[in-house]
Amino acid sequence: MTCDPSPQLSQHDFLLTVLDAKLTTAVFDFDGTLWPGDAGSGFMNWSIDTGLLSPVATAHLRSRHEAYHRGEVGEITICGEMTQIYQGLTESAVRASAATYFRRHVQPRFFPSMVQVLRNLQQQGTEVWAVSSTNAWVIEEGVRELGILSARVLAAAVVVQNGTITDELIHVPSDEGKAEALQRAGLARPDAVFGNSVHDIHMLQIARLPFAVNPSPELAAYSAQHGWPVYYPAISPEL
Repeated sequence: MTCDPSPQLSQHDFLLTVLDAKLTTAVFDFDGTLWPGDAGSGFMNWSIDTGLLSPVATAHLRSRHEAYHRGEVGEITICGEMTQIYQGLTESAVRASAATYFRRHVQPRFFPSMVQVLRNLQQQGTEVWAVSSTNAWVIEEGVRELGILSARVLAAAVVVQNGTITDELIHVPSDEGKAEALQRAGLARPDAVFGNSVHDIHMLQIARLPFAVNPSPELAAYSAQHGWPVYYPAISPEL
C-alpha cells in the first residue's frame, strides 16, 4: 500500500495556515521542534562537564544512557532517570545551571520561523503550552524567554522538598504520557499541536490541527499515512 505524501508547507504557507486558524490553544514540543537538538542529553553532558553531578552519579548515568542506546532501557524510563539523577542537589543550583546551559547552547539555535509563529500566536491571544520529556528546569528556564508561563510547561519533574531535589517522580511526559499530561491540564482537545518525533504522535492525535515540524523519518511516514501537514524550518543563517 502506498501513501500520498503529506502536504509539505513552505515557511509562508506554514505561517499563514497556523495564524489563519485563529487558535485558542497551541501546544509545542521542545527538542527538535523549536530547535534542532536534544536539550535533555545536552544538559546531561553539561552537568557532567561542569561538575554539577558527582563522579558516582556521572558513572551511573553514563551506564544507563549506554543501555538506552542499546535498546535495553525505554524512553520514559531514561527520561525519568535523567531527572532523578539530580537528587540531593538544591533546586536553585540545578535551575541556575540549566539557565546558563540554555542561554549558551539552546537559545542561539532556535528555529527563527518557529519563534516567529509562537510569538505571533501569543499576539493573537492564543494560550501557548510546552510539553517535553526533558526535565522541567531546562524547559522552564528556556521558554521564559519565549513568554510561556511555567504553569503551562509540562515536563519531566520530581518532588522537591525544602528546596532539595528528591528522586520521587511526578510525571514524565513522553509517548502516551504527553497526551495524558495535556488531558490532566484540561487540554483534551488542543486546537494545534506541533511535534517532531514518534514520541509526539499521541498528543498530535488529540489535536484538531496536528503539525509535524522537522519530523523524524518515522513521524514523516506516519504523517504521510494520515495526511498531516509537514514543515521543515530553516536553521538561522548565521549557524
